[in-house]
Amino acid sequence: MGSTLQQRTDQAIRGFTPGYFALVMATGIISVGLKLEGRDMLSATLLGITAIAWITLVTLTGWRLIVHPHAVAEDFTDARRGFGFFTTVAGTNVLGVRLAMDGHYAITAVLLAISGLMWLVLGYVIPWTAVLGNKQRPVVAAANGTWFIWVVASQSVAVAAATLEPIYDDQRRVLAIVAVFSWSVGIFLYGAAGIFVAARMMLYELRPVDLNPPYWVAMGACAITVLAGARIVKMADAPMVAVTRGLIAGVAVVFWAFATWLIPALVAAGIWRHWVHRVPLNYEATLWSIIFPLGMYAVAGIYLGRADRLPIVGAIGSAELWIAFIAWILVMVAMLVNLYRTVLVDREPALVAAK
Repeated sequence: MGSTLQQRTDQAIRGFTPGYFALVMATGIISVGLKLEGRDMLSATLLGITAIAWITLVTLTGWRLIVHPHAVAEDFTDARRGFGFFTTVAGTNVLGVRLAMDGHYAITAVLLAISGLMWLVLGYVIPWTAVLGNKQRPVVAAANGTWFIWVVASQSVAVAAATLEPIYDDQRRVLAIVAVFSWSVGIFLYGAAGIFVAARMMLYELRPVDLNPPYWVAMGACAITVLAGARIVKMADAPMVAVTRGLIAGVAVVFWAFATWLIPALVAAGIWRHWVHRVPLNYEATLWSIIFPLGMYAVAGIYLGRADRLPIVGAIGSAELWIAFIAWILVMVAMLVNLYRTVLVDREPALVAAK
């Protein structure tokens, strides 16, 4: 039986995954990398797509909250999906950082204020609703790669604050505190998320279908920790920065090494999932959780290479950027085709977007 465009749109809104802001994160960070590499026209194009995607997703999220509040509430209480809300924080800051590169500092400051407040609120609400308040036990059985998005959100606040620090002299110390504070919190959150996800993988059966794209966020969280650290290291002296600069610089290098080590393991996991066990490689919203880490690793390498005078790290980042860009094109095409097939025409989707 056929369905109308309105019905298909309503169904898509109801099943809208909270982690879809990874689209903004992925597109925005590749735009940042292209800007750093002097590809201004291409970077500006991706910036436009990033802004359109952010506005669209904010609108869809608000629409969903009004029309399907129960679906939103279900996401908040689902340990497998709830942490996806942190992509809103990270996506907002990635857009803000890219806009700052074109001199739009006031907009970046507003976006930082909004995302910083969201980070604080969600940082207490989601662990309570999705983990502590979840009646299903053991909750660790639901731990997955999306839990690392909390880390990404924390470090995105640090990156945005460090970006604005040279601009607003009268707020320099405040921004330094925000940057170092959120970066430090992100470090501890990475350790916590790593322990929970590792426990889930060792204590419970891990089927090929369970090893989904969000596990790449473990690498992306490392990469953005590197980027945040590199930005803080380049900040002007402030009490909070002066006492931590050496520590942050060293930790950033360690996280870059670990992110690099993770890439072959994640690629091997993908081969095991799709090649060995024949899990179909169709479009799902969580594929953007692969593109963002690839782009973030590239940008982190470029920044770290410049901040700590490590040319080989910068060269690796520059090469990785084009891999990320090609992957972005492939996923963008797949998303548009999936949107056409599932919403614009009356046709059953090949695969419902992962929840």
